[in-house]
Amino acid sequence: MTLQQIHYTLVVSESRSMNKAAEKLYISQPTLTSAIHSLEDELGIKLFNRTNQGVILTNEGKDFLLQARQIYQQYELLKDKYSDKNSIKQKFKVSAQHYSFATKAFVETVKKYGTGKYDLEISETRTMDVINDVGNSISEVGILFLCDYNRKYLEKLFAERNLKFTELTKANAFVYLYREHPLAKNSSISYEELTSYPNMSFDQGENSSFYLNEEILAENDYPQTIKVNDRATMLNLMRGLNGYTLCSGFICQELNGEDYVAIPYQADPNNPNVTMEIGYIVKSHSMLSDIALNYIEELKKNIEDSKRGI
Repeated sequence: MTLQQIHYTLVVSESRSMNKAAEKLYISQPTLTSAIHSLEDELGIKLFNRTNQGVILTNEGKDFLLQARQIYQQYELLKDKYSDKNSIKQKFKVSAQHYSFATKAFVETVKKYGTGKYDLEISETRTMDVINDVGNSISEVGILFLCDYNRKYLEKLFAERNLKFTELTKANAFVYLYREHPLAKNSSISYEELTSYPNMSFDQGENSSFYLNEEILAENDYPQTIKVNDRATMLNLMRGLNGYTLCSGFICQELNGEDYVAIPYQADPNNPNVTMEIGYIVKSHSMLSDIALNYIEELKKNIEDSKRGI
């Protein structure tokens, strides 16, 4: 097995096509296919299946790449360290549930480190993607939350992917809505008051588990629900439809604007509140980069700033 074969396998996995991967690698398709088959013969497993949707990893291939990707990234880090530092950009990516404070922390990190020497990326995405991105070492840091109803499920996923969760803060539920919403002047909002309005939540995919929902109190039965894929769309629907979502209350007005407010959720015996633990995941026993450590400090700072604004 060679690093080149691992690299070829990674590119095929990302491209989902032998032809496209060969183009990216500047080699012929037969050469690439031969290299993959040689690696499969050496490992004694089949890495890829050909389907109508393209070339996809087998289950054995996924297990192999989970380890191989880490090896190759360590190789790249070592190569970068001893290469021309003026021509190599350090990569840093964050994957997060849809939190404005996480984006604000990324903004401050970019301001400090700049983009000249760093290849920086943030992805607001589905919960499972956050876990997989960090588990596969695509992202160095992932942002999500735990609570009583999802803890066991998510901790099982963390263990399977060798991930460590670190709590940043605790929060109870807030109702997030447009400033001109009929309930926006309330000091608190109950479940019964919300039933007349559409509940907004982020789509987690067709095969998603209930435990992957991003919104606190997702276990409640809401009469009206709308799924969205991005934060901007959710804000537009809150404004246009008097919709709302349930969140931690840690809102960055600098990014979301001042047209939206977070109001405490009023619990009752049949609809209790829930404590969410917002935190970050990283690979267990990993040594975080300086930029990742700075990002985590910015997270803490922005959460504290959000608390003071509540």
